Amino acid sequence: MQTPPQTPPNALVAPSDRGSAERVRVAAAGLAAATLGVGAAELVAALIAPEASPFAVIGGGLIDLAPAWAKDTAIALFGTADKVALLVGIGVVLAAVAALAGVVERRISGLGATMFGVLGAVAVLVALTRANPGPYAWVPGIVAGGVSAFVLRLLIRRLRPIVGVAPDPDDRRRFLLWTGGVAAAGVVSLLIGNAARGASRSLEAVRKALTLPKPTTAAAAVPSGAELDLPGLAPVVTPTEQFYRIDTALVVPRVDPADWSLRIHGMVDREVVVIWDELLSLPMTESYVTLSCVSNEVGGSLIGNARWLGYPLRELLARAGVQSDADMVLSTSADGFTASSPIEALTDDRDALLAIGMNGAPLTLEHGFPARMVVPGLYGYVSATKWVTELEVTRFDRAMGYWTPRGWSDHGPIKLQSRIDVPRDGRTVVAGETMIAGMGWFPHTGVAGVEVRVDGGSWQAADLATGISDDTWVQWSMPWSAQVGEHSIECRAIGADGDTQTEQRAAPAPDGAQGWHRIDVTVGPA
Repeated sequence: MQTPPQTPPNALVAPSDRGSAERVRVAAAGLAAATLGVGAAELVAALIAPEASPFAVIGGGLIDLAPAWAKDTAIALFGTADKVALLVGIGVVLAAVAALAGVVERRISGLGATMFGVLGAVAVLVALTRANPGPYAWVPGIVAGGVSAFVLRLLIRRLRPIVGVAPDPDDRRRFLLWTGGVAAAGVVSLLIGNAARGASRSLEAVRKALTLPKPTTAAAAVPSGAELDLPGLAPVVTPTEQFYRIDTALVVPRVDPADWSLRIHGMVDREVVVIWDELLSLPMTESYVTLSCVSNEVGGSLIGNARWLGYPLRELLARAGVQSDADMVLSTSADGFTASSPIEALTDDRDALLAIGMNGAPLTLEHGFPARMVVPGLYGYVSATKWVTELEVTRFDRAMGYWTPRGWSDHGPIKLQSRIDVPRDGRTVVAGETMIAGMGWFPHTGVAGVEVRVDGGSWQAADLATGISDDTWVQWSMPWSAQVGEHSIECRAIGADGDTQTEQRAAPAPDGAQGWHRIDVTVGPA
């Protein structure tokens, strides 16, 4: 029997196999280089410029550039996880670009590295044009682009230069070791950066050590009949950890109370600046207020009710002396976000607060520590500015908030709404006596009643729980003799002003969703 000839190590191999293997290796080189570059940049950012993290600045820039429909789509798909989804999306795109850069660098020396350099330059530009950039905001972008470009060229040079020749196994192993080592170093840098960022979280310790002043005007006790205690029904007071969070801050601003101040200026008789210690010395008001996001769909969960502690905004504005032709207050956050609030909503008798406390504790960092705005009756995008640092008294025909030029209305009153919490949409319930229950809200006006109908029948009045105030939502319930089969259930609220929640459906843009909430349930035999 004749022994087949052995293939020499440097024999020619099929071009397609050789090309595929090489593309995988150079793509891996691009990914490894980008991983190290981003990891090094995140570590540098954690140490000297947290606000200039490449992921943060690119993500923040994308949020700023996003049209209203994109924002609506993200919230509809991912809810309060929209920022996580954005970060994952950025990571996926970066990985694809990095792999492409590796392929390009192998074919045209220097071009792939230039791609990384351009990405770094973009990160620098965005960081410097964000609100309140620090003196070192440019550094992380330079590190990301420079390290990625240098390491990519280094890795590509370690590939065998002879095209069409099978790679030496030792060369392949060495290249894989280099590539794997670079990627591992990038991951370690990311982990160290996160640890360094965590180690610098002394601000959280400051927050926890803060003792809130006692309110001069305390919130009324929650009435005994306000909580129906039905399984599946939202609590009348939302726990802080369950309170929805929708804002434009990809990285939560970290504002030290010792450095915080609120500037009131514009169409006022005198400019006023309030610092933290002065704010704490002012007579505080405590109030339950329901907040809602304008992106909340009919029946949605982007709404919550909390006990807020703060100083009335009308008193601060009175100190500044609002001029008679002003009709708007433009509030600005530490991260540059702005909201346009109708001035009457901040100066009438409602409990519009510069809030420092939530549910008996200092605001959490995510919910605006050290200070934020809370205004009953207005959607958050025109009122609930977190990490607030500035109030400019002006006019709607002179200035616009963040979302107005993106297609949203400029006043944003919360619409009369109700929803069904029990039973859940699409669930199966057991035939017999059961309960239909939910929530109704019309902040600053109040809810007088809720009606329910099953399978398009006649409307029936639900039992309304005792409301905390007109500024909060209210629970409601109605007994139901559930019969076996498929059923639809609808609800509508009646406002304290006599208006009835409209049937006409509307999407959240441009001024809030509307329509009756409907669920479909299956009733099975007992």
